[in-house]
Amino acid sequence: MKRRTFLQASVAAAIAANVYAAPAKRPRILLRSSWQVVNIGDIAHTPGVLALLEKYVPEAEVTLWASGDFSEVVSAMEKKRFPKLKVVKGSIGENGKASNADLQEAVSSSDFLLHGSGPSFVAARDTGDYVEHTGKPFGIYGITFGGAGRNTLGLMSKAKFVFFRDTVSLAKAKEVGIKSPIMEFGPDGAFACDLRDDTSAEAYLKQSDLTEGKFLCCIPRLRYTPYWLVKEGRAFDEKKHARNEQMKDHDHQPLRDAISKVVSETDYKVLLCPEDMTQMKVGKDNVYDHLSEDVKKKVVWRENFWLTDQALSTYVRSAGFFGLEMHSPIMCIGNGIPAIVGRFEEQTSKGFMWKDIGLGDWLFDVDQPQQVANYASTVLNLIEKPEAAQENVKAGQAVVTMRQQETMEVVRQSVGLS
Repeated sequence: MKRRTFLQASVAAAIAANVYAAPAKRPRILLRSSWQVVNIGDIAHTPGVLALLEKYVPEAEVTLWASGDFSEVVSAMEKKRFPKLKVVKGSIGENGKASNADLQEAVSSSDFLLHGSGPSFVAARDTGDYVEHTGKPFGIYGITFGGAGRNTLGLMSKAKFVFFRDTVSLAKAKEVGIKSPIMEFGPDGAFACDLRDDTSAEAYLKQSDLTEGKFLCCIPRLRYTPYWLVKEGRAFDEKKHARNEQMKDHDHQPLRDAISKVVSETDYKVLLCPEDMTQMKVGKDNVYDHLSEDVKKKVVWRENFWLTDQALSTYVRSAGFFGLEMHSPIMCIGNGIPAIVGRFEEQTSKGFMWKDIGLGDWLFDVDQPQQVANYASTVLNLIEKPEAAQENVKAGQAVVTMRQQETMEVVRQSVGLS
């Protein structure tokens, strides 16, 4: 990827110096984030953006406006990393009043609303209510965009900035006429996620006879996540289920081939693990059960779900990642671990961020046979050519870090700092 200059050199110099004058009043940012807790990647958006704000906007007081299903378990995990974090939930009514006193205080005292990273402009309704009833400014940080209704497009145009986590989304936003004064590529917030549960990770590796640095992580995925299996009240979708059934063997054959190649040609093992609560069964039914008995001896199937901190502590002890998910690879690259992404036509454009950060050689479309033909050998190269893999990781990290610095400088300016 060609390096592009998004801000003036003076801004870059200020970032490099990392010297911030103390403000007369600490700005208060209301971070609207945390979309669901059945997926460790969706969880990772929030601590990632919190870590960026902590690093680049340390003067600000940040309150998390979380979604309704933000659980006590996930809250406790994030508060281990951010012990002073205040969390509110709820909504703003038609009369402009919040549904509870904590949210009302957070809205009233805030200076700026920051919509966190996510698969779309997830909380457009909450953001619109905030803007309508307070008149306060807002920005959108690190989302994918595939289109929206007229009202949402108009709201996005009112944002101080919109950062898109892939340039396909950025192009789409320009095409449909969004007019925010700053619209640029801005990495997914999960790149900055640094949650850890080293104790649980080390115990699991010992229990599973996995040696640090001597295994790869692999995550399966169906075309459509069967949320009806893990979310109360979610109706069974016959059409999506049928598509999953139609494509499950096709989609997981490249993973099975790569696993077999790794364990047959090296002394490395493979950990088959989940990103969401449905994928333990997906991995067992579509990958593990199809492997030969000899291959299974060097494959560990994780049968229980885990949270983001234990997963990330495991990833950083691996030699690399491959699979059909997106946010575990994001967390891997953000923490120095090589990661190969597989995608298909039903997914959003988020996978193309791998090209945006210079990792196009590690992006595979499983609907393209010519790409799939090179999949297993590319996975094997993570082991056989570790120095080259690390060079790729560092190059990708450099792009991500540069954009994190530059986009956070825009956040600083938007809340009256710098």
